[in-house]
Amino acid sequence: MSIETPTAGPTPTAMTTKSTDELRHSMVEFLMAVIGAPDDEEIARNADDVVRILDARLTGEQRG
Repeated sequence: MSIETPTAGPTPTAMTTKSTDELRHSMVEFLMAVIGAPDDEEIARNADDVVRILDARLTGEQRG
């Protein structure tokens, strides 16, 4: 399993093809990157995308 380095990061469309576990790992990596570079808006946007995608995925899993 490979996880992208949280810099520019994958596109939100590419993120939706990942498994739930891969999204969880990506979220942790991005949040750690935000802690390491709190002024980097691109990392923050990508972290936000991952959190939103993971939230939608987990909400969908609960419903169905």
